[in-house]
This record gives sequence, C-alpha cells and structure tokens, in this order.
Amino acid sequence: MPTGKLSVEGRAGAYSGEQVLRVVGTITLETVAVFQSAAQATESPSLIIDLTEVPYIDSAALGAFVQTYVSCQRAGRRLALAGLSHRVRGLLQITSLDHIFNTFATAAEAEKALA
Repeated sequence: MPTGKLSVEGRAGAYSGEQVLRVVGTITLETVAVFQSAAQATESPSLIIDLTEVPYIDSAALGAFVQTYVSCQRAGRRLALAGLSHRVRGLLQITSLDHIFNTFATAAEAEKALA
C-alpha cells in the first residue's frame, strides 16, 4: 500500500468540549508519528478522530489508536472514530478492536452523540 504525507487538522467540535481531528492520508509506520503528536496534544473532554479521508491503516496505526484510547480512558475523556472506510473498519473487526471504539458514520454524528 503506498504511503505518503499524512495531515492532521484539529478543530473545535459542534458542541462544547469537543475536539475533532481530521486525518487525511494513510496512517502507517512511516506516518504514525504525525497522528500520535496531534492526538497527544488534544486535551478536550471529547475527542473525535475523523478518518473519512483515510483509505488505509497498518498495525502501527492500530497501536496508536489503542494508545489514544487508553490515554483518553485514564483521563476520563471520551473518544470516537468517525468515517471509517471499508478497509479500516475491516482491520478493526479482524483484530477485535471494533469492540472498544465508539464508531460513527460521520464526524457530525459523533459530535451529536458525544454532546
């Protein structure tokens, strides 16, 4: 799977206390540090990771997602994943990680649910 640049853009969510990280590109061993830095810098009570423009992730990304989940749990924060492609959703299902994450079709749905 080709790798390239990864960008992560943060914005305030539609509701108070929400932060949305919009991720664009593939999250792989080569790019995972960009994602991790952005996720670790976020301290809002609710974090939504918008993966709408992420066609592919690898095991490094799965590890980063779990690390973000654990960090949020320890801090009493909520975490949601939104806009999962078929491939990303499939990888979460194969690894049984789909059971720990709240997932939503869109970031807007996640924002409303976490409000």
